[in-house]
Amino acid sequence: MLGFIIRPPHQLLSLLLCPGLRLPRLSVLCAQPRPRAMAISSSSCELPLVAVCQVTSTPDKQQNFKTCAELVREAARLGSCLAFLPEAFDFIARDPAETLRLSEPLDGNLLGEYTQLARECGLWLSLGGFHERGQDWEQTQKIYNCHVLLNSKGSVVATYRKTHLCDVEIPGQGPMRESNSTLPGPSLESPVSTPAGKVGLAICYDMRFPELSLALAQAGAEILTYPSAFGSVTGPAHWEVLLRARAIETQCYVVAAAQCGRHHEKRSSYGQSMVVDPWGTVVARCSEGQGLCLARIDLNYLRQLRQHLPVFQHRRPDLYGNLGHPRS
Repeated sequence: MLGFIIRPPHQLLSLLLCPGLRLPRLSVLCAQPRPRAMAISSSSCELPLVAVCQVTSTPDKQQNFKTCAELVREAARLGSCLAFLPEAFDFIARDPAETLRLSEPLDGNLLGEYTQLARECGLWLSLGGFHERGQDWEQTQKIYNCHVLLNSKGSVVATYRKTHLCDVEIPGQGPMRESNSTLPGPSLESPVSTPAGKVGLAICYDMRFPELSLALAQAGAEILTYPSAFGSVTGPAHWEVLLRARAIETQCYVVAAAQCGRHHEKRSSYGQSMVVDPWGTVVARCSEGQGLCLARIDLNYLRQLRQHLPVFQHRRPDLYGNLGHPRS
């Protein structure tokens, strides 16, 4: 049986910014025991730093951009190489008609502002769920929930259109019919190499489908990201446990930027943006309200964990088919 130790506290420090973007305070999150053989060899200051932004989007697109831009600039100032924004970072509308009216194509004004922001700050941006008017807009009059990844030069390096649409009725949370205004994406996106590691793109409700996360991990993902707008009922029950499960079963870092608070009179979100490491430990978490948290990504630790616990080598597709295998 393997011996266990607590990871050194300086490797678990996460910077959390309170609402209003005051000076950051240090917070040490409790570590779960980890195998002794997987002690970290790299200095923590050498590891890439990522920022997870938590916002309260409204129907006001320009105010939303101002809030997101302040967080992104703060993330850059603190040394992040990649900042993650939540689903619907652009806006959260009051009804499907307003959603369609406020939507834009990828080459519209709003994405243009974000490409300039990425260039200005010199960091990558995960834009977690953009209301996109696709090439079929004129025919369908429906949009895509599109996760856009920008590099530090402001170029679009990947787009993933949400494949699992959230059509649910949760007592106490109200019905949601994403398909009223949105089309499902046709495919997964191959993991993308970034300064923090290979990132696999997903969006919110996708986290309930482990096949997707397994496919991304099999395709080489080291970081899975689930930008979200979780509700106030499902959030306390499922948010953290699903994120930790996806991290453990794929042996990936999981980064989840979330919407928080009340967006308008018809909708509110749970918040609790976080980063989970491949052991399943929450290593960074946002406080209440708008702000950000920071975490370092240790790929050496990830590789050691996969070596010592080689679950992907033990899979039995002869028994349960090709679940979780990358698409050819």
